[in-house]
Amino acid sequence: MVATIIPFASEAYLAKLIINNNHNIVLLLISASIGNILGSVFNWILGYYSSYFIKKKWFPIDKKKIAKASLFFVKYGKWSLLLGWVPFIGDPITFVAGTLKYSFLPFLLLVSIGKIGRYIIVYLFSISFLNLF
Repeated sequence: MVATIIPFASEAYLAKLIINNNHNIVLLLISASIGNILGSVFNWILGYYSSYFIKKKWFPIDKKKIAKASLFFVKYGKWSLLLGWVPFIGDPITFVAGTLKYSFLPFLLLVSIGKIGRYIIVYLFSISFLNLF
């Protein structure tokens, strides 16, 4: 959940690597996407197996965030998973998807679309920045 604490860190680092032009762009996009998708998968797994513990007073995740993300997920359904990359709401949404026992393969597909799309946009902005100079 580092992305929640320091939002846009991965995007800034990826943009820097793209602008430096010393690395294979395809491998950068693949590795950034896979790493970020795995983070959401971890959140889903935590949610899936921690539903019993959420009701405990000692549970470390803020119950207000879980409730807010649950309402968002229920209201917008599976499409909310496309926003799994958004700082401050993405981690709770992917966690709640696990607590609600949302099917893993559709979860993985929707989260992947959102996260890969985000990095493609970072790539396009980085290339546009390079073309300015």
